[in-house]
Amino acid sequence: MVRLHLEGAGFTVKLFADGYTVIAEAAKAQPVLFILDIMVPGMDGLELCREIRQDPQLAPIPIIFLTAKGSEADRILGLELGADDYISKPFSPREMVARVKAVLRRFERPMVQKALRIGNLEIDPPAMTLSVNGQVVTMTATEFRLLEYFARHLGRVFTRNQLLDWVWRDSSFVTPRSVDVYVRRIREKIEPDPENPCYLKTVRSAGYRFDAPR
Repeated sequence: MVRLHLEGAGFTVKLFADGYTVIAEAAKAQPVLFILDIMVPGMDGLELCREIRQDPQLAPIPIIFLTAKGSEADRILGLELGADDYISKPFSPREMVARVKAVLRRFERPMVQKALRIGNLEIDPPAMTLSVNGQVVTMTATEFRLLEYFARHLGRVFTRNQLLDWVWRDSSFVTPRSVDVYVRRIREKIEPDPENPCYLKTVRSAGYRFDAPR
């Protein structure tokens, strides 16, 4: 059913009965999006998500979880593994197609934007790459989008709800708590000491601020 409705919306879809051959096939012809069912035979969607996020070539590709497990704890686990959206069953096929389009719109690359250099970081929006001390660091598409937004607004304090509006826009999947998960993941990749950040700082009772280190 998922394939039928996505193909009806103009997408080319490749279907897998389990997760074992997905990585190898994706390496041959990279998709623009992964839709992973968590509860499948053999390698489940969570383990497959881990493998995708550990592959430097596939890591930036957005991931949507499609699952009957819809509790907040399940959604947070999906976020921590690197998911970009989370659709709970039962769902409307039209909503599913709309969510797919929304995720892809969020990750369209800008036509003209120069790289940003802040401290030891180099953020390159056209290539969607981050370098820390000259070394390329693997990021998911959502992590990169949030980091770039912070970096283009140095010194400005954003509430979690403002970040939801500006970065995620049309996704009902992400909650204010979800923003905290992404901030933690970004800190682990850019900060010399994530527990004492020099770039991405918490402003108590307000939100988050991105600073250039002195």
